[in-house]
Amino acid sequence: MADRFDLSTPSERWLWKKDTLREPTLLQSFAFDEVNKHLYVLQLRRGGAAAGDLCLNRLDFQGKRLGHMELRGFGHGVAMGVQHGSDGTVWIWTEADAKDGYGRGVTRFRFFDGAVRTRDDVKVRHPIPGSTGNQPSVCTASRRIAVRHRVDGKPRYRIWDLADFVARDYSEPIADFAQTGAHPDPDIPFQGYALHGDHLYQLAGTAYDAKTNPPARRGNTYLSCLDIRTGRLLDRQRTEAGHSLDHREPEGLAVRQGAGGQLCLGLASGAVGQRRFSIYYKPHKA
Repeated sequence: MADRFDLSTPSERWLWKKDTLREPTLLQSFAFDEVNKHLYVLQLRRGGAAAGDLCLNRLDFQGKRLGHMELRGFGHGVAMGVQHGSDGTVWIWTEADAKDGYGRGVTRFRFFDGAVRTRDDVKVRHPIPGSTGNQPSVCTASRRIAVRHRVDGKPRYRIWDLADFVARDYSEPIADFAQTGAHPDPDIPFQGYALHGDHLYQLAGTAYDAKTNPPARRGNTYLSCLDIRTGRLLDRQRTEAGHSLDHREPEGLAVRQGAGGQLCLGLASGAVGQRRFSIYYKPHKA
């Protein structure tokens, strides 16, 4: 798992301007179920940001919606993960126990089309007591889970062996380090991350804006890579993927293990109330 994605490689288009999500809002994050060829996408429900109300979509790999769930009081949906149990069960990992719209813990659950889950009927885990803004990412290749969180308002990452985490043994994390290097401008919003082996990839940027981020400049979106063994920033590159999109807001980062390995980047477009999503990817470094 020493190889990493080359962030300077031009991105390639996978899905383009899809309007198949249940809610007309932005996508927030996404994750892959390679075994069943499903793409899971989180969105905020209309008017649900303050309460942390999310919609979880299940799509096929062509972007067609196959079902959805409502998640009430879970969080903002900045990152998510998919886990395959030894018995074939597919588990979805998200933040949970929202306060001020962001999760104070994480949880896992099974997908059931049309189901409604609340913070009271899932088993919430609080691996970092007192932390806020908890957001999980699962690496299916290394069988690890990362939780981005805030302590005293400052973002950090903590990473565990997934089996230990499932067993609620949080005593020996593999790594624990501060978030760094997501964007040259520290005031630019963080938009997602993904764990892959010994590396952690970050996404930051804003939507197009006529004054501060005009389309002619092809955006201010950056991808970066951290080494989880040291917490050090290894690389950071601006990406012009999907620069012709209107709005073009970066939202969500995920690794697809199939097709030789792909680092996938989500982009939102369209007018308010009529949002669409696109996904671009960078192939794995040879």
